Amino acid sequence: MSVIYILITISIVVAIGFLIAFIKAVKSGQYDDDYTPSVRMLFDDELKKSSEKTIKVEKQKTI
Repeated sequence: MSVIYILITISIVVAIGFLIAFIKAVKSGQYDDDYTPSVRMLFDDELKKSSEKTIKVEKQKTI
């Protein structure tokens, strides 16, 4: 029975260690997205064209 207490204690310590490592990685900026803003610039015209089309379609539906 004492083995269960030891295993539970070890698992809690390991879980807390992983939580601390995750929080440290997030605060240091490891999960920041550096790729998407540079690619978004390439597809900006397509997004504007598609939004203009939807606006035209919505105006036609209201008429």
